[in-house]
Amino acid sequence: MHRTATTLADGRELVYFDQEPGALRDVPDERPLGPTASLSEIRLDPVLGEWVTVAAHRQQRTYHPPAGQCPLCPSRNGHLSEIPAADYEVAVFENRFPSLATGSAEHVTARDAPLHTLRPGNGRCEVVCFTSDHHASFADLDEPRARLVLDAWTDRTAQLSALPGVQQVYCFENRGEEIGVTLAHPHGQIYAFPFIPSRTTRMITQAHEHRTRTGRNLFEDLLTTERNSPERLVLQGEHWTAFVPFAARWPYEVHLYPHRRVRDLTALTEAERAEFPGLYLNLLRRFDALFPATPGSAPNRTPYISAWHQAPSTGGDELALHLELFTIRRAAGKLKYLAGVESGLDAFVTDVSPEQAAARLRDAALG
Repeated sequence: MHRTATTLADGRELVYFDQEPGALRDVPDERPLGPTASLSEIRLDPVLGEWVTVAAHRQQRTYHPPAGQCPLCPSRNGHLSEIPAADYEVAVFENRFPSLATGSAEHVTARDAPLHTLRPGNGRCEVVCFTSDHHASFADLDEPRARLVLDAWTDRTAQLSALPGVQQVYCFENRGEEIGVTLAHPHGQIYAFPFIPSRTTRMITQAHEHRTRTGRNLFEDLLTTERNSPERLVLQGEHWTAFVPFAARWPYEVHLYPHRRVRDLTALTEAERAEFPGLYLNLLRRFDALFPATPGSAPNRTPYISAWHQAPSTGGDELALHLELFTIRRAAGKLKYLAGVESGLDAFVTDVSPEQAAARLRDAALG
């Protein structure tokens, strides 16, 4: 992997990732951009003990632009984008409309009034462009390119974890308008949080309770149990296993674990990194095969969220790196909308049994 760092016209960082050195990457950003100002703040919910990010400036972000004006395509034929180069393999840059930003403290003042705790939204949000091909998808990548994306995620995890105040790094991809994606170009995001999100906190609590009860690690026991439960297994390799969780919350949900428990992406071995791309691409293609397109129509693109759960910088020694992949599509032409008990109480009701979901994924015709 070859890494080239540069800056955009407004001072934001851009990093190109290439499989081999030699590509032309020292291209200036010729756009007349003014400086950005993040008004991001985080507020503590006194009832739930959870931080909520307020980023009103994001109302101005780019929303469903025409393909010819895509800000994630390369800069070609007079179109100047967030990527100044005329082509690229993988590119990562600071979001111009971030939920969290390192400069928030310059514009937001902390407050500690009773029941009104507020802090600047210090952190960082980055955009990860998987390919320069606007019409592709992650599932269309070959294994070397998918490996390059993994290397980019790993690089950014290491770099962002070292920033002052960052407590957790979260790499994820949203795909499909049904999920809420506003830019069609294949891309993901990375958030560097100044707090530990509530879901991670709950996992840490469960892991500590399991250790107290059994003397063992929760995630190691979970993986062992699921590897011995063939009715929910989807894929197995030498170093990774993909399974549908016993208590899956989404219609089609798969978790992908390395067999060796590690805290984050930076701790994976070369053998684990080498096997990941093939398994992950296989999973994505199985998701697309769940709901085949009708003859003569465009290829099916199942909407999904794919997310890396990594241990925070402190207090997460019991956690295990794993990837969670799920779709909100429950049947052809039907989406799962969160109902009152789910949105209001976080009490999920699933429409598809985990065992049925795993069987469908195992049987999916990849073509």
